[in-house]
Amino acid sequence: MIPAVFPRLYAIADTAALHQRGFDVALSVKAFVEGGAQVIQLRHKGHFSRSIYEQAKQAASFCRQSGVQFLIDDRADVALLLECGLHVGQTDLPAHIARLLLQPPAILGLSTHNEQQVIEGDALPVDYLALGPIFATTSKDNPDPVLGVDRLRQLRRFTTKPLIAIGGISLDKAPEVLKAGADAVAVIRGLIPNRPSYSEMRALVEAWRKGLGDMV
Repeated sequence: MIPAVFPRLYAIADTAALHQRGFDVALSVKAFVEGGAQVIQLRHKGHFSRSIYEQAKQAASFCRQSGVQFLIDDRADVALLLECGLHVGQTDLPAHIARLLLQPPAILGLSTHNEQQVIEGDALPVDYLALGPIFATTSKDNPDPVLGVDRLRQLRRFTTKPLIAIGGISLDKAPEVLKAGADAVAVIRGLIPNRPSYSEMRALVEAWRKGLGDMV
């Protein structure tokens, strides 16, 4: 079930980014949980192998035991198997069909990138909208056009749903993003230390939460 007040930190465990720096996916999610993240998305864009599924299963278990919202990106079938939330993009399974598969209280989120998508998303049976990229990002091979903070402020008025800003958001830029109307910021690379260290990753999550005023 979506929180009454959406946590300001939306942590994304991107398997490609984690593997690039030598991090185990399931342990990284556990570090996010111990760092205090309340919403975590597992994003995997490649082949969903048995190994990735087992890691996702472990990650979902960590989150469930800690009362943390866990979501899978793109894959409604995996979300159903893990009994967790789902985040879909504009080219994934249509959100209204995904909602038929994942009934509340399962969280369903949708990516948006422009005014039309925000307006359409506001009418769909989703719990939140992600909007971006706000700044230039290296997390996608073919990112949509950068929106910027001013455009975020303009698009905020087209939805009453929680709005998660994503794309190139650093901790020093996050306050202006929240001030422009975002309910939360999604973070990928900002939560991954340069060297494989469980304690450093947990400390980064804690630093982000403190910086965003997202302390429980």
